[in-house]
Amino acid sequence: MISVSILILTGVAVPVGMLVGGICTVFGRGLIWISDFRAEHVFILVPFLALSGLLILFCYRTFGGKSSKGMGLVLATASEEEDKIPLQLIPLVMGSTWVTHFFGGSAGREGVAVQIGGTVGHFVGRYLPVKNAARILVTAGMAAGFAGLFRTPMAAVLFALEVIVCGELRYEALLPAAAAAFSSAGTSRLLGLEKFEVIITDVPSIDAWLVIRVLIAAVLFGVAGMIFSKLLQFTKTWFAKWMPNPYVRIFVVGIGLSGALLLLFAGRYCGLGTNLIKASFNGEPIYAFDWIFKILLTVATLAAGFQGGEVTPLFSIGASLGAVLGAMFGLPVPLMAALGYIAVFGSATNTLLAPMLIGVEVFGGNNFLLYCVVCIVAFGINRNWSIYGGQKLRVFENKRLTAK
Repeated sequence: MISVSILILTGVAVPVGMLVGGICTVFGRGLIWISDFRAEHVFILVPFLALSGLLILFCYRTFGGKSSKGMGLVLATASEEEDKIPLQLIPLVMGSTWVTHFFGGSAGREGVAVQIGGTVGHFVGRYLPVKNAARILVTAGMAAGFAGLFRTPMAAVLFALEVIVCGELRYEALLPAAAAAFSSAGTSRLLGLEKFEVIITDVPSIDAWLVIRVLIAAVLFGVAGMIFSKLLQFTKTWFAKWMPNPYVRIFVVGIGLSGALLLLFAGRYCGLGTNLIKASFNGEPIYAFDWIFKILLTVATLAAGFQGGEVTPLFSIGASLGAVLGAMFGLPVPLMAALGYIAVFGSATNTLLAPMLIGVEVFGGNNFLLYCVVCIVAFGINRNWSIYGGQKLRVFENKRLTAK
């Protein structure tokens, strides 16, 4: 039976979701405008990436406090290891992500939306005389942030429930998270935030040869997600060791990034990577190395200290890798791009159910069985590494059963 406290929190989650959806709309539409503007002025803006990094770092160190922990702070608060998320996180993470994208950094947006939602949810929950209100509403807020930005509410609910602790679903937050996610997605839709959606109509006949090719692709998608996760954690550590001064770090890496981003096809790997996603589904040229360069440049951008999420670059990495494998394996390229889109995301974030639902909400349910197959395999490939350093792992111990 549903408790009264959960019903109260579910009711509160609706306006929380609406507020988060409104903020995400402002953030998302601003990011779209920034990306379009930068694409027209690449050679003017990208050379100033290093200087923009200094500005971002100065703002965080001067005004941020705990906000500099970013997604790690939100996850720690959801696990009750931290007791407060400062409200200044919202303008800081929004503004710094806009700046990163304006000057060409290779980064995403999802982490920003989830941080915004988690901050709003936790702030409201702290003032409610309901048991576990702050912890449950921070989870609901995370779902609202994801749903408001991507307009995939069911995937957002499962993502918020899964991502805090790998291997554990927090069902106590299910109803509040669903209420927040659907109200957020509805709000961003009403306010005109566009949704990426491509309905895949290719439904291949299931036979042994198809299964073999899809399984091979799923392993490669899992490996790509694992590479991204491991490389991100390693690079953060390596940069901090060899350039302990954060201002030197972000400036030096920023100079290198500016040169690389301009030399590699004049900004092809700047920003979110939505250009690679569109190319993968529209039959435009995708190079065999696109996903590799996107991994390297996104990792360098985030490890240096620039702000933004990881998920949209992961989508672009998966889609471009899937397009390459589709052409190589003789399978429909849009279908393989869709499978890569969800599986690389699932591998890198240590989530299983959310990417399956992303497949349904973005690409339609015609190939749901294949979504399940690639997500299960990719998730199994990478169980110990995550793009989120604050994510907990549920360890299952093998216990010997003895008959009496």
